[in-house]
Amino acid sequence: MQFREMADRFRQKMKDFVQPNSANMVFTEDLKHMIHLANNNEEDLDLIEQMILKFNKQSRDLRFGSFIFGPVVMRMYHHLNRPKEALKIFMNPDLDQFFNQIISFQILMDLLLRNEMYDEVLQVMEVVKDKQLQGSRYPRNIVVLAMAAVYKQNTPESFEYMKKLWREVKDAGHEPMRRAITFAAALAINQKSPHVAVELLSEVPRQNYVTVRNLKAAALADLDRADDALPVLRSVIEVDTPGEVKNTFCADVIAKVKEAVDRSDKKEVHQEFQRILEQLTQLGYITDASLDSQLYSEIEKVTLPSRPRTQDQRILAAKFERQDRGSGRGYQGQRQRIGLADME
Repeated sequence: MQFREMADRFRQKMKDFVQPNSANMVFTEDLKHMIHLANNNEEDLDLIEQMILKFNKQSRDLRFGSFIFGPVVMRMYHHLNRPKEALKIFMNPDLDQFFNQIISFQILMDLLLRNEMYDEVLQVMEVVKDKQLQGSRYPRNIVVLAMAAVYKQNTPESFEYMKKLWREVKDAGHEPMRRAITFAAALAINQKSPHVAVELLSEVPRQNYVTVRNLKAAALADLDRADDALPVLRSVIEVDTPGEVKNTFCADVIAKVKEAVDRSDKKEVHQEFQRILEQLTQLGYITDASLDSQLYSEIEKVTLPSRPRTQDQRILAAKFERQDRGSGRGYQGQRQRIGLADME
């Protein structure tokens, strides 16, 4: 709204400011404005790059603010879906400290992943490891994105990279997130190493997640251990979870287990599989969604329901309310107690 009628004039002024012979400085507010005014065209993106370079070169003594631009710039590139430009400015040695925030790495890697630039995702992963930001070489969400990239590559080389990264993470004392483990296990299955997948999945504390169960059943089927895969399928039938999301199995996983059953010479395995298959079908526990789509689904923000106050909490709250009323600072007064939500 502020720049509705002067955006073009502001752009032109910034173009003049970034000229090599210009003595004018690019201030924090100038860069903020241009980032939020940027359109998805080469002219605006080139101007922002020049402004960032000039802003970064200016004497640090003249920068008194604490505004961190790295995540904001990366969100701009993500919003405009410009992965190549984002990677170019990120890799510029003149801006080595400009993007030194874990969230900047995360936004960039997510943008590259969305555009199937998997080699570049791993390139950024190596930069993260070298920088050891906030005392960590392996931030959890960064590892998830790297594992997603190697899963999508699905090559012998990416499989070796995954195993190497896994060893590094574990040797550093970190516990990978479930999503990272499932990507790694799925890659192992695709690379004909189901035994690796079984070992990886054993690292997940809760084995009842949809992706974990599907992967475990698929890995056991590939190992020709159909009799061990059947209890995994049966587990969702035996557990009653009213009100929760259905514990489904992917149709492609069921098909893989069926192939393993067909290869088995045990009559009781065939009979048990047919019985379980009928129950899963009747209860609607088989979905047409592929295992790949389940693994690669976006992580959604979960809003936890507020818990009711305990008796002790209610008594404590009542005491505060009485004290506030006695001092004229009740909820109708001008000096209310500030909660955490108000401080965000």
